[in-house]
Amino acid sequence: MRLLDHLAALSPPRALRRARRLAAAGARARAARLYSVAAAAGLVEAQNEVAHAYLAGTLFPRNPAEAARWFRAAAEAGHVPSQCRLASLHLQGLRAAASGPGLFPDDHWAADDAPGADYPAALAWARKAADSGSADGQSLLGFILANGPEGIFDRDAALDWYRKSAAQDWPQGHLGLGMLLMSRADTAEKTIEAMAPIERAAEAGLPTAHFLLGVIHEQAVGVLPDPSRALMHYRKAAIHGIRNAQAKLGAMLLAGSGCAPDPVEGESWLRRAAVAGDPEAAALVGDLYARGGDLPPNYAEAAIWFRAAAEAGHRTAARALGMLYLTGAGVVRDADEAARWLARAASGGDAAAQANLANLILHRQVRSASVDGLPIHEWFERAAGSGDAIGAFNYAVCLTEGIGVARDEAKGAMWLRRAAENIVNAQYWYGRMLLEGRGVPADPEAAYGWISRAADTGMTDALALQAEMKLHGRGTARDHAGARDLFLRVAETGHPGAMFALGALHGGGHDIPVDRAAALHWYRRAAEANHPLAQLMLGRWLRKGLAGPPEPAEAETWLRRALAQGVEEARSDLVDLAAGPEPAASRAAGD
Repeated sequence: MRLLDHLAALSPPRALRRARRLAAAGARARAARLYSVAAAAGLVEAQNEVAHAYLAGTLFPRNPAEAARWFRAAAEAGHVPSQCRLASLHLQGLRAAASGPGLFPDDHWAADDAPGADYPAALAWARKAADSGSADGQSLLGFILANGPEGIFDRDAALDWYRKSAAQDWPQGHLGLGMLLMSRADTAEKTIEAMAPIERAAEAGLPTAHFLLGVIHEQAVGVLPDPSRALMHYRKAAIHGIRNAQAKLGAMLLAGSGCAPDPVEGESWLRRAAVAGDPEAAALVGDLYARGGDLPPNYAEAAIWFRAAAEAGHRTAARALGMLYLTGAGVVRDADEAARWLARAASGGDAAAQANLANLILHRQVRSASVDGLPIHEWFERAAGSGDAIGAFNYAVCLTEGIGVARDEAKGAMWLRRAAENIVNAQYWYGRMLLEGRGVPADPEAAYGWISRAADTGMTDALALQAEMKLHGRGTARDHAGARDLFLRVAETGHPGAMFALGALHGGGHDIPVDRAAALHWYRRAAEANHPLAQLMLGRWLRKGLAGPPEPAEAETWLRRALAQGVEEARSDLVDLAAGPEPAASRAAGD
């Protein structure tokens, strides 16, 4: 220790004064030693400053527990600012304090209620400071009484302490008074009265006060809507790091609410809020990337932001992320991962996610493990019971497929019938149940009627089934030409079954002219779409040369692909192919 430091250490007040000078000059180690000397000697100002240094990690390594020890020493000696700080420390909780860089923001109402808060201890120290006449202590005591648990909660007492703090023109006292009055305002006059202290707090620079005024003017709480004033207050709060204000500011700038639209600055504020952990902002940023604009959509970036929002509990973002996994946009296509995120959204009550999840299950696109344990049938039963048509359809799916409940096709058919008045998918599936006699007596004519209703909306599966019913005369008159026209319409959507049906229709034996070139064309298209029977038929036609010269090498390729998919009939064709060329008379006779 240098001579002057040694001499200063002999007197605690001199040690404190020299420690302050050394700290200001950047001599941290020397300042820390002298601060410790003064604090250990019982000098409350030194104890308070040492506590702040431990808390901020400036002169000493950051240590909230050690900070609390020194605040307590000063507080027990009657140092009122230390009593306030100790109350705040207990209010936030030592564990929470240890995890973050700042314990005492200028505006403690901006922080969420911390886990591990010790309200009784906070109350005791805040009361000591408040009884001493501290405006800070009075506002803290008001906050604890207004927000504490049962046994501490006392809003009437909180209002009195807030009034005392505000009477000393303490900004947090004004803010607490205004917030409490606002919560009790049931008339426009009381709302205006509550706004006055919030405005005083905003004038003093409290960011939360600006945020609250932004909400008041945006949502017309007791006043006429004023987007431009709301924008101004949100901006002031956002600049000081209030993430909700950043999210609100970004959304208003994007929409041009209270200003000309500014997508660049809007996205910037939304990003800041999202990085700070605001799930709504993260969801909005994800939506911006998913929708695109002047540039094409960036689904990979959208997935990052949707994930951040979804992990924070944002159900719409969870549904959006699920749909990205379902379609493979920006992420690897994965139906099970899609189901996992859709289940998160569905569990939060998102009806659209519930419907999407039901469709995945209906089409058997996910493993049962992805949805095991979810009360899917309960969601849909409640919705169905309330008269919701989508809920009725989804509940019918659960009943007919045995998802979460015992399979009950009769009850499922009943709910499908109810849903079929409004839901296209229900019309199709109820028609199928009537056609197959599942859960209801078979009634092909009624089945054709419901399937036709779904087909009239352009539903591909319904059109294909309607064409098949026309082809075989099930529930309607046999009409091969009409069936052909419907199959053509469906085939152009890439439906392999419709392509195969067109090959069979044009190949002969039906009430339309034989067209072997067309038959070969459609068999080929269906085979290339991996339709097993089409691969068999294409192999046979190529082997026999039914629409041109025989092509044994290509025929073998398609026959082997059909066999690999379980079409055993292809085996005898491969044997015949190995035996040699087909006789001309046999080729002329067809298959």
